[in-house]
Amino acid sequence: MELYVKEIWRYPVKSLAGERLASAALTSAGVPGDRIVRVRGPEGVRTSRRQYRLLGLRGTLGTDGQPCVDGFPWTRPEALQLVRAAAGDDAWLEAVDGAERFDVLPLLVATDGAVSAFGRDVRRLRPNLLVGGVRGMDETTWAGRKLHIGDATILLDSLRTRCPMTTVDPDSLARDPDVLKDIGRRFGGRLALNASVAQPGTVHVGDAVELVVTA
Repeated sequence: MELYVKEIWRYPVKSLAGERLASAALTSAGVPGDRIVRVRGPEGVRTSRRQYRLLGLRGTLGTDGQPCVDGFPWTRPEALQLVRAAAGDDAWLEAVDGAERFDVLPLLVATDGAVSAFGRDVRRLRPNLLVGGVRGMDETTWAGRKLHIGDATILLDSLRTRCPMTTVDPDSLARDPDVLKDIGRRFGGRLALNASVAQPGTVHVGDAVELVVTA
């Protein structure tokens, strides 16, 4: 079976639920509009690793290019109220445009074979790209290779070490610590691939994906 782009995801507000896209014009900073606002507290950045109820809020990008929280522009009091209800009364939202907004690299690439083996909703893994047509756990051999998708070239760096965010059901927000234990037991604690954009280009759901060995 040929490889193809199965899903594209963007997370305009870090640690909130994201939005599925039909296409994305990839740049050296990944998917435009990805993680350009984050939640802060007096101690630093707050994420759904601890404030897991943030995953019950949905981050989207408005028509003006500004992130929204459950439909409210992120600068509005309504957005802040929702975030504080999930992350604490002393939380606030701030814009960020540096590389530090990404946990590792600008892209996270998952494969349908690994998601099937994982046996749970792909949203727990929070990928930017989901590649379809992959056999089983073939992604474990992909580190150091490239993906060609149209004009875009993506460099696959390493498998992602997973965190407690995977234990949260994306719909009910129920937490199950056994999920992370299962990832550790069956997958060595790592699922999906940290990646960067070596050559910018626009990718669409359904596009053919070519996996190549780097020179």
